[in-house]
Amino acid sequence: MKIVLAEKVSPATLAVFRQEPSWQVVTADQIQNGLEAELADADALVVRSAVQVTAKLLESAPKLRVIGRAGVGVDNIDADAATHRGVVVMNTPGANAVAVAELTLGLMITMARQIPRANTGMHAGKWDKKNLQGTELRGKTLGIVGLGRIGIEVARRARSFGMDLIAFDPFVAPVIARENGVSLVSIDQIFSNSDYLTLHVGLTPQTEGMINRHSIGIMKPGIRIVNCARGELINDADLLEGLQSGKVGGAALDVFTVEPLKDSPFYNEDKVILTPHLGGSTDEAQEAIGIQLAQQVSAYLKSGVVQNAVNVPSLTREEYVEVAPFIDLAERLGTFLAHATPGHLENIEIAYAGRLAASKTDLIRNALLAGVLRDSEQVNHINSAAVAQERGIRIQEDRKEFASGGAGSVLKLVLHSAEGDARASATVLHGNSPRLLSLDGIDIEAPLTGTLLVIRNHDVPGVIGRIGTVLGECGINVANFALGRSVRSQSVPQGQAMAVVQIDAPSASKAQDAVNALRKVEAIATVRLVELSKAEASPEA
Repeated sequence: MKIVLAEKVSPATLAVFRQEPSWQVVTADQIQNGLEAELADADALVVRSAVQVTAKLLESAPKLRVIGRAGVGVDNIDADAATHRGVVVMNTPGANAVAVAELTLGLMITMARQIPRANTGMHAGKWDKKNLQGTELRGKTLGIVGLGRIGIEVARRARSFGMDLIAFDPFVAPVIARENGVSLVSIDQIFSNSDYLTLHVGLTPQTEGMINRHSIGIMKPGIRIVNCARGELINDADLLEGLQSGKVGGAALDVFTVEPLKDSPFYNEDKVILTPHLGGSTDEAQEAIGIQLAQQVSAYLKSGVVQNAVNVPSLTREEYVEVAPFIDLAERLGTFLAHATPGHLENIEIAYAGRLAASKTDLIRNALLAGVLRDSEQVNHINSAAVAQERGIRIQEDRKEFASGGAGSVLKLVLHSAEGDARASATVLHGNSPRLLSLDGIDIEAPLTGTLLVIRNHDVPGVIGRIGTVLGECGINVANFALGRSVRSQSVPQGQAMAVVQIDAPSASKAQDAVNALRKVEAIATVRLVELSKAEASPEA
């Protein structure tokens, strides 16, 4: 077995591979004739972030079975090309959670005690003690947005400072929060009640720009904000405005929309601490990442165990062609329904009906879970089930021989919470058209693609026309308009109706303007904006 370590790794990482005396381990400094030549007979390739694993490079590695990325991001690896060649791509999520959590607490203390100003003054020969009065973390409320691996580690450390902990994360079970002394609240309560606010979520259409003029407007005066997650979570101009007005008491930013940071409106702001994406940059984190990756790669080579893969496992071509449209459908359905859950998610019920029930559904299940959990942290088709389990979410699967509604295969999803349920069913038409069939007990057929408005309204005259008028006034074209209304049943009261409107929105701001305008219509109860990618054609047979 030959393992090529294309970039420098720690001695402890190297030692894991060398536990197998029959393995040939080639380190970065031993590569003499170029990486392509070294990969000609390699079974495994280990990289960090510098080496670009392109489709062309993979062509020179006919025996390659696994690529290991020491870190989380895999932007430097062509995962599609790897999948096509049957190569597993692994990363190491969570290994740097403690490092990021410690930096988060360090930045909070730094702001509370004005350490940068004190240090700068002392180096300039100034003893300015009277102007450096600080505050304590004890007794302050810390709002945590995202209670995944890092969020939990932040909570555990903040408790030791005597802070009151609240969090927003609809994708974590209440029992996990309770065990860590955290109260789950709404996002608006996070904004309005926090003295300190820390962000630990991934970047999605729902989280992008979540710190903006509106959210800052409902925050406590003097709020202090820490971002060690993604730069795009914050609207820089709105944060700057909040800092200059005094509404925001301070900010500590470790991540930025464009990195490395070469120009920033915060350079001259004394109330802003800037660090160059140091979250995972500790000796211990880098060591843990390397060791974890070496163990994962070794386990796969020895016994075929796949851990933290970011691409789908191998299927036969025939199996893949059959299930691929439903893998796509599942992720769309999960994303579509995720934000309709009335409370904190506790368990998920999945039903496969018709021909789908006889298929290999593990990837379909994982894709659906990835769609449901996509706003919580970095989740993919391989690790989504493990993430759900880690968050205390129970999964129940059922198979039914016959599908309802005349479709050959139907996928049904129910998201259960203590406050109520959200449910939907969907299918694939014509081999590549993902379609919604029902939503919360109301039959309604609509495309699961593009930009969708999900509208609940009272079943009274004039609502449809009013929706069209509002969208027209906002300069938005309607691509598809699907309607459904309640019938007498135990689950849905009569008098309710629903519309799923596919729109051609010229921009995200235009779409949000339409949502705000529709919410003012008296007969409309709720409006949700859902962003789904365009449907792709299914693979050829």
